[in-house]
Amino acid sequence: MSMDIINKVLPESETRPDTSHDDGDRERFAHYVQKDKITESAVTGNPVIALCGKVWVPNRDPKKYPVCPECKDIYEEMTKS
Repeated sequence: MSMDIINKVLPESETRPDTSHDDGDRERFAHYVQKDKITESAVTGNPVIALCGKVWVPNRDPKKYPVCPECKDIYEEMTKS
């Protein structure tokens, strides 16, 4: 399964930033993030915010991890017709 990268933004009130650096469940998933933010992060080293609220600097191949179920649910809600 490949990770879809989206170009939609949730209002600030719908995100829950999580700046923890522990090895919790969110560390084991590939997350949905705006495509332009991933590129910006690669250039600047600034962190990105996933749909689920996880905040981190991407440095791993997302194809090696399952998609975050919370990101997937939020993405599916956003793309409903």
